[in-house]
Amino acid sequence: MVKRKPHSGGNLAGPSQRQLRVGEELRHVLSGVLLRGHLRDPALEGVSVTVTEVRISPDLRNATAYVMPLGELTSDAPHAPEVLAALNRSAAYLRGQIAREITLRHVPAIRFVYDSAFESSARIDSVLLRPDVRRDLDNQRRGSDEDEDSGDGA
Repeated sequence: MVKRKPHSGGNLAGPSQRQLRVGEELRHVLSGVLLRGHLRDPALEGVSVTVTEVRISPDLRNATAYVMPLGELTSDAPHAPEVLAALNRSAAYLRGQIAREITLRHVPAIRFVYDSAFESSARIDSVLLRPDVRRDLDNQRRGSDEDEDSGDGA
């Protein structure tokens, strides 16, 4: 008889293989549906949207799609909030389109969120390229190289 682990509130191990597989399939289908441009919302006309990631709940009933309008690297871009609102208004239609393309017992409810990962990476890059930070990093590297050279013990 297999013993089950006691259920703790959070999933510390991360998403299961099935969650990752279904999330990636949802991302692929959502990208295709958005690429075809069958959405009639005026806020989505002429806007290309990138679906960067889809995270799905352990019960596979809720999904969060991380999206970013192409060409916009900041969440305060002029029409990013309007695009997100339009996508969330179109979520029921998109769920129906997903149901036609994926065989799942329950098609998850989708919520769209702006993906700020690109903003974060751009901010980190700008900090690392600052002259004072670059100088400190170079000094740190030189110090670790000298420690390795003097650590021979000979």
